[in-house]
Amino acid sequence: MNNAYQVRIDAFEGPLDLLLHLINQYEIDIYDIPVAEITEQYMHYIHTMQQLELNVASEYLVMAASLLAMKSQMLLPNQELDSEDDTYEEDPREELMRRLIEYRKYKDAAHTLKEKELEANQIYTRPPQIFDYFEEKQPVVQGDVSIYDMLHAMSKVFERKKWNQPLETRIQRAEIPIKVRMEEVLHQLRQSKEGLAFHQLFEVPVRSHIVATFIAILELIKAKHVYCMQNKPFGELMLYHMEDETWT
Repeated sequence: MNNAYQVRIDAFEGPLDLLLHLINQYEIDIYDIPVAEITEQYMHYIHTMQQLELNVASEYLVMAASLLAMKSQMLLPNQELDSEDDTYEEDPREELMRRLIEYRKYKDAAHTLKEKELEANQIYTRPPQIFDYFEEKQPVVQGDVSIYDMLHAMSKVFERKKWNQPLETRIQRAEIPIKVRMEEVLHQLRQSKEGLAFHQLFEVPVRSHIVATFIAILELIKAKHVYCMQNKPFGELMLYHMEDETWT
């Protein structure tokens, strides 16, 4: 019996979002998708999710099966068409390409509407009022690192620390509460003005600790208590605490 606990998080937007992330990250031509390469990268992310015991939605697994079937079809030798049968055979990638292009349109539209909403929130009227002079605070810079960037960093943590083997031989009942781990991570970041590299927060090779740390980081970012930056593509993720955050 598999007694491994499962963790649900709502940070994932779906398999098309992951594929679009891979296309952008690896600068792939959406009109000429290298199926073998993108399937390998996609399965790498799914494997990392499973290592973290995140509850991978069935739609991700359906897409994985579709990519593997497509990869197998692309590897088959081209069959020459009968001279009397000139029926057009659709490229197996075309349906995926159309879905990705359509998804990207909606994603871009949603991003545009979100920006307009943020701009509208800054516009308001009020009666004239006398203000005392005060020094304007510089806005806190927030990172734009995605959940998939963090999963990629997590896979490098597993590789760096050689944690690909089973981390525990038995299930331990005493799990670390996410709230407690959030407080610990925040304390570490407060003590480091220069920030901490992502992998530095994963010093204990115990699965419960790894999962709790990963979820704690996501929750702290979501609550705007910490932010994450990446100076270059595929570079090290750095975590910092918000200077003006208030922990409750």
